[in-house]
Amino acid sequence: MRLLRLWPDESHFDFMRLRRFSFPLSAFISVATVVLFLQVGLNFGIDFKGGTLVELRPKPGVTSDVGTVRHTANEFGFGETEVQELGQGSISVRFPLQAGGETGQTLVMQKAHAAFDKDYAFDRVETVGPRVSGELVQSGTIGVVLSVVAVLLYLWFRFERELALGAIVGTLHDIVITVGLFVITRIEFNMTSIAAILTIVGYSLNETVVVFDRTRELMRRYKTMPTEQLLNLSINSTMSRTVMTAMSTALSLLALVLFGGEAIKGFSVVMLAGVVICTYSAIFVSTPFLIYIGLQAGGTRTQPRDTSSLKQAAE
Repeated sequence: MRLLRLWPDESHFDFMRLRRFSFPLSAFISVATVVLFLQVGLNFGIDFKGGTLVELRPKPGVTSDVGTVRHTANEFGFGETEVQELGQGSISVRFPLQAGGETGQTLVMQKAHAAFDKDYAFDRVETVGPRVSGELVQSGTIGVVLSVVAVLLYLWFRFERELALGAIVGTLHDIVITVGLFVITRIEFNMTSIAAILTIVGYSLNETVVVFDRTRELMRRYKTMPTEQLLNLSINSTMSRTVMTAMSTALSLLALVLFGGEAIKGFSVVMLAGVVICTYSAIFVSTPFLIYIGLQAGGTRTQPRDTSSLKQAAE
């Protein structure tokens, strides 16, 4: 039985040539992400903003009407209410945080039941107070920062200086682009989103370490090979594994996006995009960055010795 090959074993694609396009593109997207983050911000979920979230499902024989639900909810007088259609007729209604603590949130639910019980079933109800939401913001921020710092320290001690810097740049790039995805798509940012970001950091680290381990191995074997050729050889020799890992992970996440339901759809979409982002950065950001910081094999970098030695190294 013939095995499936998603990428040829003996490939000689010149990935480093594309760095002239990938670096400006990544730099532009990263800067745009920071600007959008400062100007627009994230679409914080109820975990971080506090308030009451209700998911309504129309009862048999009833057709859901987002406009009517929005109009009714705004008439409660609790401030601007966010109403979204979730699919299959279900509607999400988010009421802002009310004064009065638990009493204020209880009043919200009383009015919601009185207005919607006739036509809708309450599939999900979440209430988060100001103290809890503030603690979640603080704990989530500290958790992400400490995790990223731990990863960066690991990279610094795991590799030589140049390789460590390349891995750090790639990891930070993936974090920034992922945050930009939340800003642009307006996917709700909640505790699940933090889990997605940390998972993407781990995936990014895994992809980069695989390529850089091969790079370090080849640096010791071919001490006079030109930098671009050595890096191309590193990527080409690991590309079959990279494509297989990315495809299998993406197919699993695609199933979650299509059939996992609304509760984890945001997480699944971000993770699916994260696989693409991490694979891209390992090839077109972290590795080419080594050229710009002057990666050297064996302490020196010379011109190609002769065509026969280069042909032997590529093989």
